[in-house]
Amino acid sequence: MKHLIVYTHPNPASFNHAIKETLVRVLKEKGQDVRVRDLYEMRFDPVLKADDFRAFLAGKVPADIAVEQDHVRWADQLTFLYPVWWGRMPSLAGGYIDRVFSKGFAYDYGPAGPAGLLPGKKAYAFSTLGAPLALTESSGGIKSMEQILDHETFRFCGFEMVGHKYFGSVPTVTDGERKKMIEEVAQIASAWPLR
Repeated sequence: MKHLIVYTHPNPASFNHAIKETLVRVLKEKGQDVRVRDLYEMRFDPVLKADDFRAFLAGKVPADIAVEQDHVRWADQLTFLYPVWWGRMPSLAGGYIDRVFSKGFAYDYGPAGPAGLLPGKKAYAFSTLGAPLALTESSGGIKSMEQILDHETFRFCGFEMVGHKYFGSVPTVTDGERKKMIEEVAQIASAWPLR
């Protein structure tokens, strides 16, 4: 199985980085193909511009977007990994979706309405929170995030959403609790199918 991890965190000493490293290690140990798109390291430009729209209308895809679309085409499973800031994914990750999941590539409109163009692919997300998970759930934050990413993005584009894992209170939990979270990441990745 071919796994594409879209990773968005600026700090290489972060818990998100530890999740990424765990995913890569476990998947490679299972003999899976893994590619990581580290949006900060790549200095990915998240701003959807008028020039992008003009290129799409002319039947062309800007070069940096074409590279990312090739990675998405290659993947059997796309995994998004990011911290939750202000109740949402970082703007850099949102900008990746804005630019890469373009009309004609990820979705289109026909007489019956919108249609996802990426069926047969799976999607998973890991989101880390500074707030306690129970508080974010009770405030409706989890439901809002899942509506936007899981339903209005991945499912809209034809992906099968196979899971979305949240880790709460990440800055304040003990090292032992963080270790258990990393063990859970490894268990999740170990359970992903080989094909």
